[in-house]
Amino acid sequence: MNASKAVSVSTPLMHHHFLLSRMHSLAGIVPLGAFLIEHFYSNAVALLGASAYNRQVATLQGIPLVWVLEIVFILIPLLYHAGYGIYLATLSRNNTRDYGYPSNWRFLLQRVSGIVTLLFVLYHVWSFRLKSAFFGTDVSFDAVSGHLSHAWILAFYVLGILSTTFHFTNGLWSGLITWGITTGPRAQQISGKVSLLLFVLLSLVGLASLIAFV
Repeated sequence: MNASKAVSVSTPLMHHHFLLSRMHSLAGIVPLGAFLIEHFYSNAVALLGASAYNRQVATLQGIPLVWVLEIVFILIPLLYHAGYGIYLATLSRNNTRDYGYPSNWRFLLQRVSGIVTLLFVLYHVWSFRLKSAFFGTDVSFDAVSGHLSHAWILAFYVLGILSTTFHFTNGLWSGLITWGITTGPRAQQISGKVSLLLFVLLSLVGLASLIAFV
């Protein structure tokens, strides 16, 4: 029994929920998930030192028409994934107090982590992409290190990394169910353990990168 579920309401979007929900899942796993892993890798280069990180940034910024790739493969999927996710959250109800099943807590935490992740991504993009594009601010090891020298910003980044990695890995687990790949309890149990391991590994990489900067 799952007490955390979408409320049965009739809206224009819900008439196409089957297709839209799969597009929502796919957007979170393929372009955004792939970008998340690449971004974690690029930040982890900081573990090799400031020069290595600065070279990595220069390499990424030197990709031809990088802004087109960012709009098509990052911005548009992000807007859709976040927008439809917020829409679904407004139609959902949670009842973890009465039904404390693991699936119910996954349902609740996925939505909470989604909001935190969205706020974190917006702040991060403004700090290191939009400010650079609009005002020509530097993106370098020293700039990131200076940004993270503020205790509250560092704490927010720790929260943001944990929230983002959980939202992605838990979304990957539920996405396998949505796409009919893990249909039985045994398969879902195994994928749950794999997603937990991936969450731990990505979180360690993200937190280690923060340590490299601070």
